Amino acid sequence: MDKKSELKKLEEEMAGDINLPLRGSNLVFGEGSPDCEVLFIGEAPGMNEDRERRPFVGRAGQLLRKHIRTLGWKEEDVYITNIVKRRPPENRDPLPEEIESYKPYLARQIEIIAPKIIIPLGRFSMNYFLPFAKITRDQGKLFSAKGGSASGGKATNYYILPMLHPAAALRGNEMMNTFAETFAKLPKALEKVKSGNFDESVASPQISQKQKRPEDVQAKLF
Repeated sequence: MDKKSELKKLEEEMAGDINLPLRGSNLVFGEGSPDCEVLFIGEAPGMNEDRERRPFVGRAGQLLRKHIRTLGWKEEDVYITNIVKRRPPENRDPLPEEIESYKPYLARQIEIIAPKIIIPLGRFSMNYFLPFAKITRDQGKLFSAKGGSASGGKATNYYILPMLHPAAALRGNEMMNTFAETFAKLPKALEKVKSGNFDESVASPQISQKQKRPEDVQAKLF
């Protein structure tokens, strides 16, 4: 089965899972190329995303997509999704138990896509991989970490570069500048990962019960 078919099967499985929370809103699975090198992961859909059933289509999403195009990349060549696949009421932050419920599906989604680099957008997405990281301190750093396989197979290497959530960037010039500066570093980070010029870490991003602190994770700042 090809990646596109595997993702479609996973989406259908999620749609039929009556145990998932937030089923009063629409499922927003994700969009983009299953063969992408770059995977962007936010926290949860908002009102616009719920209405259109597409990730990152509101004001924050337009900022994200604008910066993707600014790099000379095409939106259809990356993949965009969220940890939680349905909108929390009133756009509130996702609850820990909601994130926990959707985690297994995200793990399988990542395993199917197998991107070169993962870009968590904001602290909720970042802490999925790096529970002890702080977004203001660790955004813009490239992490290498080992994680278990969602299907029980061989452990997978993850390359992770956390960024501010684009909604945070919209709150002021300083945050916007930080967001833009970090975004501009993504091609260099991707090339570094693809070249293999990065030492492996012994840290585990999200599946191991023994999480290491960010200072124990191999990281480099660009």
